[in-house]
Amino acid sequence: MYDFDAIIVGSGMSGGWVAKELAERGLKVAVIERGRDIDPVEDYKDHVDPWDTPNLGRKTPEDIKKHPIQSEVYAYNQNTKQYWVDDNEHPYITPEGQDYKWRRGYHKGGRSLMWGRQTYRLSEIDFEANKKENIGVDWPVRYKDIAPWYDHVERFAGISGSSEGLEILPDSVFQPAHELTCAEDVFKEKVESSFPGRKVIPGRVAHLTQPTEEQMELGRGKCQSRALCERGCIFGAYFSSVSATLPAAERTGNMTMITNVAVHKLEYDHEKNRISGVQTVDVKTKATKTYTARMVFLNAGTIPSTMILLNSANAHFPNGLANSSGQLGKNLMDHVGCASAGGTMPGMMDKYHVGRRPNGFYIPRFRNHTEEGQDFVRGYGYQGRIYRYGNQNVNSPGVGEEYKMTGRKPGPWSYSIIAFAEILPDERNRITLHSSKKDKWGLPVPIIDAKMRENEIKLIKQATKDGIEMMKAAGIVNPRHDNPENPHIPAHGNGIHEMGTARMGRDPNTSVLNGFNQSWDIPNLFISDGSFMTSGGCQNPSLTYMAFSARAADHAAKLLKDGVI
Repeated sequence: MYDFDAIIVGSGMSGGWVAKELAERGLKVAVIERGRDIDPVEDYKDHVDPWDTPNLGRKTPEDIKKHPIQSEVYAYNQNTKQYWVDDNEHPYITPEGQDYKWRRGYHKGGRSLMWGRQTYRLSEIDFEANKKENIGVDWPVRYKDIAPWYDHVERFAGISGSSEGLEILPDSVFQPAHELTCAEDVFKEKVESSFPGRKVIPGRVAHLTQPTEEQMELGRGKCQSRALCERGCIFGAYFSSVSATLPAAERTGNMTMITNVAVHKLEYDHEKNRISGVQTVDVKTKATKTYTARMVFLNAGTIPSTMILLNSANAHFPNGLANSSGQLGKNLMDHVGCASAGGTMPGMMDKYHVGRRPNGFYIPRFRNHTEEGQDFVRGYGYQGRIYRYGNQNVNSPGVGEEYKMTGRKPGPWSYSIIAFAEILPDERNRITLHSSKKDKWGLPVPIIDAKMRENEIKLIKQATKDGIEMMKAAGIVNPRHDNPENPHIPAHGNGIHEMGTARMGRDPNTSVLNGFNQSWDIPNLFISDGSFMTSGGCQNPSLTYMAFSARAADHAAKLLKDGVI
């Protein structure tokens, strides 16, 4: 007798989707979350006034001491720091001379509360790239296999954007886009006329601009364009598992939420070749307990899911559970945020933007597509915005009426842009476990060995050059940018899109999962967080995690119904 039909480890972006899909199909599911419960009314800080925010929102020395890695994130401030882990309690190791930035939070909803909400489909070009270029292994699926599931998750989640008919960036099921500002319209015209193979389009973002009846039934409302998203959204306007998928699963009566419980390892029954139990530890009391289910989904996040499997090694799988291929922990990928630049768009001082749209413009990949690359493969897309911010002289000396009136005038149109480039799968970028060091809960400390390789460095240099060219073409003044011959090389992990350590493939000898996110080795084990990715593209990956998770859950439910697992 099992405790549940399915156990889902992790309640974030992918785990929430698995819970929803399985619960709606009548399965009794448990979602195990190592962090605390989240109550939007109590925990979200999107209605806190500036004058009620400690230290005017700025980081303190105590914050930096407690969160030396997490506090570097743009979204870390006095109204959001509760979402980020204490780095001192959650250690990891990098080899000497290397750096890795692991940004994370442990709570119900995981990083679906903290993400940037940019949502872009992978294209057929992305799914074919590994095979064509003989890099890594071939994806076991193609775009046509995933397109219906992109449709499925987009209708439920709510994606605002514009249809563009681009081969490199397939259109989604859209709600109305956040319009470009007038300055962005000028930028678009100048860039597209100067570079015919490049497009400037509204960003595609998981915000409701025209909520459906189903979305409103879940308590979600229209985006208010306040740009306070990192604090949490009491309107439920941006997609998260707390606002959408977990409530949908809960209303079926089939979901049990278990918080403040970390998974230590998976128990394996060799005779039946199945996961027989999930060993857990209470993060508050350190009490241990084993839960059982007919199948298990790992959705804890790429690094934690890999850690669980490595820590579950046994006599039959000495190098990690479900690791007969030897690929578990290898091919750690991310996206490299690079070519950051800024400046001022002159003119239009008689105009302003409406609200504080939580979005910007997007320039889809053009290198090795409409424009050739130079001794590198793959490419990058750009995310940016042109906004008017507070008066630039507000901190200057002054007194009296004239000073006050000056402070009411908005500043010029401020331009900012950053590229996100693809990191190739590479077995040298990997996760292992330290042989003796453990954290306060007895979990082995991971060793993360990853760095930018030759192709990534070439992409960064070219992205910097291309960014400068577009700034010049658009007439941006007071430009700020890296030296294109010696640009800043960010640490691996800064993209906060870690993926790839339990990749899917066509051959069990070279991959961990089949095309349905199912373990080749153990039929009742599924992984549909970022671990499964075979390559990363340059697009933000969360939408792809959602689509594959819904598809995997549908497949697993059918296997369970048919008695296959």
